[in-house]
Parts: sequence; structure tokens; C-alpha cells
Amino acid sequence: MTDWTGGCCCGTVRYRLGSEPCDAGWCHCRTCQLNSGAPAMAFATVPSNDYEVVEGQDSVKRFASSNFGWRIFCGACGTPLGMHVQHQPDTIDFSVATLDQPERIAPGFHIFYASRIPWADGCDDLPRHDRFRPDTRGLEGSKPPSS
Repeated sequence: MTDWTGGCCCGTVRYRLGSEPCDAGWCHCRTCQLNSGAPAMAFATVPSNDYEVVEGQDSVKRFASSNFGWRIFCGACGTPLGMHVQHQPDTIDFSVATLDQPERIAPGFHIFYASRIPWADGCDDLPRHDRFRPDTRGLEGSKPPSS
């Protein structure tokens, strides 16, 4: 297996994944738009313990980006690195574009498609969900947070 590694734009933060990413998708929520500066953000998931910062730990910053999640980013250059959410405390969603080889994992769905910027329609046949996917782990029996 080839290592899954990545980092920020300036090279200060480097990370390694201890397992193969899964559940890759596009998020069109307004928070992802603002965080990435793009119409949507591609993300994938690994167990929290499998996301290891190997360089620049002191430069990794965190902020509450919603009532249910926190973003992590490089404090030196601002690259968005990932997100933790309350309803899935044992995983981390990370920005696919920060991988050294982002082409190795492709998004399989769109979430928060109702929040998309109208001129940024997806040019694929992937499933689209207005908010979270109906089977999102951790949201069973509760009202999903809004974004």
C-alpha cells in the first residue's frame, strides 16, 4: 500500500493517514464555500486516530465553524485541512485537495446541494442530497444541524 500523505500550501503542516480514506464527497454548504473560497469542497473521512500530523503540529489551528463542527487549518498559510463534527466524534473529514495525490480518491456524492451557488452545478451523475445524506452516521433520531 502506498502511503496517504498530504499537507498545506506553504509546507509547514504535513500529515499522514493511517488508513485508506473513505466516504469521499462534495460539500456545497455555505461554511465549506467560505472556508475553501470555492463553490464546493471535496472531503473524505478517516478515523480520528488515523489522521496524524507529522510536521508543524504547533501551526495547526482550530475554530468552531458551526454549532456542531470545528475546522482545522494551517495557521501559517490558512490552508483548510479538515473538520471534526459532534455527531461523528471518532472520525475526521479532511480536504481531499491537500493530499499529495488527490487523484487517488474521487468524490462519490454531493451534500448540501440545496446551498450550491447556482452557476456551480455539478457536472457529474453523482447522487445529490439537499442537506446531509439520509443515512449519515450519528444523526439517527435527531434533527440534523443546519448549515
